Amino acid sequence: MKDGSRDPQKPMFYGRRRNHKLRSGRQVLINDLLPKIRIAEIEDTSQIDLSASFGRTAKDVRLEIGFGAGEHLSGDALANPDIDFIGCEPFINGVAALLADVERLELTNIRLFDDDARLLLERLPAACISKIYVLFPDPWPKLRHNRRRFINQETLSSLSRVAKNDAEFIFASDHMGYVSWALVEMQRHADWKWTAKGSSDWRQQPKDWVPTRYETKALGKGDAPAYLTFRRQNRETD
Repeated sequence: MKDGSRDPQKPMFYGRRRNHKLRSGRQVLINDLLPKIRIAEIEDTSQIDLSASFGRTAKDVRLEIGFGAGEHLSGDALANPDIDFIGCEPFINGVAALLADVERLELTNIRLFDDDARLLLERLPAACISKIYVLFPDPWPKLRHNRRRFINQETLSSLSRVAKNDAEFIFASDHMGYVSWALVEMQRHADWKWTAKGSSDWRQQPKDWVPTRYETKALGKGDAPAYLTFRRQNRETD
């Protein structure tokens, strides 16, 4: 809102929007490239037309929420040119890093939303997403901050609405407190089923995995991330 007060209809966002000042080249990408691949204007409230946004109708659309510096998103998009990807990240330095990859790799199958993911979920069509990633999100480790965690019953319902039947939801973290939290919250929600059959299913990276910068750092310190995969239950049995 122009007077500086918070819009009561907009979800409360927690976290940083910017870190260091952008280098001039990356600021150019924010100014020139981001408007071309932004999936929706933040002030708009209309439903997003994915075919119009990408200029085609792809066989699948994947969504990554909180893509950090974008290593996983750009790597996945490069490996799967026939799939469209939506990345959501409010941290401007991370957006600029991904834009550099988009330009360098000449990626045409990525669209970005540079604000709170919950605003995006409200505007996506129902049953349009085939795979969802939430990778190494802020764990908000202090007990009084746990309510700020992205994984909760409300956002799981929003994700369920936009997910196709049998869509995969992959959550990864090296913070075991958040891993336990996510597992409890996901199992509480009737629309999502944990697919693990044994410990190797959540201790090892999924097939064709592209590591993130934060993940590589955690592994270098000797931490052992968990990779939880859930599946959206068929709506015919809802």
